[in-house]
Amino acid sequence: MRLSNRNKASVYNSLSTLLLMIAVFGITVFAANEYRFHAMDKESYLLIIIPVLLLIVFYISGRQIFEYDSDGEALNFKNRNVIPFLNKPLHDEFPKYKLIKYDVVSIFFFKRLYITVSSKNNGSTILKYQISYLSNKEVNDLKLSLNKVVKANKEKKDKTDDDRRIFA
Repeated sequence: MRLSNRNKASVYNSLSTLLLMIAVFGITVFAANEYRFHAMDKESYLLIIIPVLLLIVFYISGRQIFEYDSDGEALNFKNRNVIPFLNKPLHDEFPKYKLIKYDVVSIFFFKRLYITVSSKNNGSTILKYQISYLSNKEVNDLKLSLNKVVKANKEKKDKTDDDRRIFA
């Protein structure tokens, strides 16, 4: 299964630009009011606070673009920001049999995907992806696909454990 919200990149880029322009406009109007016009009192601080808060929420929500591919024998995860220099893009690819479990955590409008993968060195590794910008349908499709992989891995493990008991 393939899942991607890459086609929404232009929307997120436009939203980012719009929020940045509103913040710059708010700062400009605030400065003009403070040093020249004196039309507003303490309300003028809202011209800076509200746009900056919206901009911060947009970027704290995480990387906007998420891509997932479970076709073949490997799972492929990509997570990047629409503004390339802001965050380092994440890209992980590993065989399906290494997936142990996953968890989707949703707090307010923040969503995170935690993937637990078996590893030779530490026993297991947790990979973290930001999926706040996925729709509920896309998140449910992702959960369904990951459930299939986890279930198949458990069945293989149980079968292997049964075979070991028989031959022991």
